Amino acid sequence: MLHTSHRRDFLRQSLLTPLAALGFSQADAQPKAKPAGFRAGAATSNITPEIGGPIVGGFRPEPSQHIHDELHARCLVLENGESRIALVVLDLLGADEAMFEEARKLSTAATGLPGECLFVSCTHTHSAQSALGQGRKFGKRELNDYQRFVAKRIADGVRRAIHNLAPAQVGWSMASEPREVFNRRWFMKPGTVPVNPFGETTDLVKMNPPRASANLEKPSGPTDPEVSVLAVRSPGGKPIAVYASYSLHYVGGTGPNEISADYFAVFCDQLQQKLAADRQSPPFVAMLSNGTSGNINNIDFSKPGERSAPYARMREVADRVSDAALKAYQSIAWKETATLGAKLEMLDVGHRHPTSEQLARAKVLIAEAKDPKSLEYIYAQRTIQLVDWPDTIPLPLQVVRIGDVAIAGIPCEVFVETGLEYKAKSPLKPSFIVSMNNGYLGYLPTPEHHKLGGYETWLGTNRLEPQASTKILARLLQMTASLK
Repeated sequence: MLHTSHRRDFLRQSLLTPLAALGFSQADAQPKAKPAGFRAGAATSNITPEIGGPIVGGFRPEPSQHIHDELHARCLVLENGESRIALVVLDLLGADEAMFEEARKLSTAATGLPGECLFVSCTHTHSAQSALGQGRKFGKRELNDYQRFVAKRIADGVRRAIHNLAPAQVGWSMASEPREVFNRRWFMKPGTVPVNPFGETTDLVKMNPPRASANLEKPSGPTDPEVSVLAVRSPGGKPIAVYASYSLHYVGGTGPNEISADYFAVFCDQLQQKLAADRQSPPFVAMLSNGTSGNINNIDFSKPGERSAPYARMREVADRVSDAALKAYQSIAWKETATLGAKLEMLDVGHRHPTSEQLARAKVLIAEAKDPKSLEYIYAQRTIQLVDWPDTIPLPLQVVRIGDVAIAGIPCEVFVETGLEYKAKSPLKPSFIVSMNNGYLGYLPTPEHHKLGGYETWLGTNRLEPQASTKILARLLQMTASLK
């Protein structure tokens, strides 16, 4: 196992791997002289797995039996004659940090794009095959076949987007869609919050409580209805690509054991149609990243539920969010060029460990194995897996600047409060945070939410110290200010 300092050195060195070791010559990686003026190019890479792999997103992954819609890596490359940035959104729940490292190395080797200028995140669809790998151990990890495939397809997509670079205008705007975001953590009447998997009665809130229950009191936090839109078009007005962000966890409602990119992909398809950009050459590319939705979904728990046919809710949500994105697009004041910048830094953050009581209880539950499908058993397994992790781990944090826009990335399911605070305090306006960027380390509640307890704070669902979100936000604001 690598110690924290060794792990940090490994991560930094991963950006400097000799190109020959990756099968490329120095000539392959030398970018051609960049033409003056602003240019943009976009492309997609198919990352659909074979049928039969585990669908991740629930407590008990099951093998896929059908592919309802293909998964993609959606890529956008921007350059202004001096700098180049690539934005990529993956139709995955999340991915191990080592996969992102491999994608950076391959992209740098193939195109010369600096590692910090490749900004990759996952949508958090709950109906994709896992790219998290096995064991989730600390230190250098071997990639499995699917992770290597996705890393290569990211690099391929970046190369194809660079091939499609053409003169472009750039712009950004915001719109609002409040009807599809609800805080999913609720205060309930005293004594009605269930015992957690550790046998404790300390939780003050419940995630996804019974709908329209008489025991509900109020949601435990705000929402963020903003739809952020960054777009590029040709000088003649033809849409090239849209990079959007919305703080909604996911929608779900698939057919049984079906692979799907969830509403994120439906949004992309609908926006393409609404912009009359279908069947262009090169193709128009829309992408929707996941903002700070760790405690947000599209369910109003104060009202009774309604049954929907598979995929029907996805289409409804995508229609509303794409309408908001279209409204933002139509309000853009287009610019002939934009400043481009990027930073990728490591921040040491404390890692949680089980107490002696939690560990002893977990060992008993595993030994007895009364109900291997129960939450108690599942969290007992997670508890034991966290024992060997170090006290601190290096967390990759990234910020890119495009004109007046700052996009920050965190490798967690970030709570909406952190996203709202970043938007308010960032020296660049507009600014927003994208979750599941450069890795996946579980939920990132605020210190206040740690005190409330609940699913997102449970050990094994949450890995990082209670003050992690505060430390991460402070560093992201520093990084953003350095790009101003």
